[in-house]
Amino acid sequence: MVVTKDTIIGDILDEDLEVAAPFFLEIGMHCLGCPASRGESVAEACEVHGVDADELVAKLNNAIGNK
Repeated sequence: MVVTKDTIIGDILDEDLEVAAPFFLEIGMHCLGCPASRGESVAEACEVHGVDADELVAKLNNAIGNK
């Protein structure tokens, strides 16, 4: 899976919950199981939490194994 800013968070968590969840928790997304957060894109979540989306995408892709 290659993560982009448009990737839905629920899809990322379904792909690799153990690897991806800590990155979302780190930016303040503590409700990863609720429907609203699972349906957001990476860009939407980053905007709400004041995080650079490109930086989070790079971290996720690196952690998941996409460099």
